[in-house]
Amino acid sequence: MTRDELIKSEGYWIAKLQTELYREINAFKEKRHMNNTQLAEHLGCSKGYITQLLSGNFDHKLSKLVELSLAIGKVPVLYFQDISKYLENEGETATSKPNVHNGKSGPYFPHRTCSYKKED
Repeated sequence: MTRDELIKSEGYWIAKLQTELYREINAFKEKRHMNNTQLAEHLGCSKGYITQLLSGNFDHKLSKLVELSLAIGKVPVLYFQDISKYLENEGETATSKPNVHNGKSGPYFPHRTCSYKKED
């Protein structure tokens, strides 16, 4: 598979989002010196779900991505870029952000399978 083909595949982008969610949740857990049981309690989920989440064995709905992000005090920022521009700027770091943001909030997803406690 060529790099162009990879960038155009759904699997690449799902894995990229999963990796970023894992990184953020793991950083949240480590910063607070939590174990999986404590993290599960904070997120209102089972320990088994946390194990699944941290092993990368999941495929979340966008509503779950938003829910988990908010639970760890983060907001997911999503933007769209032409594939050709992405390939052209591929050497930039993963934390590079676009120069333009429309400032609009995304939709609210009321469906919740986990409840979480707000940070103090």
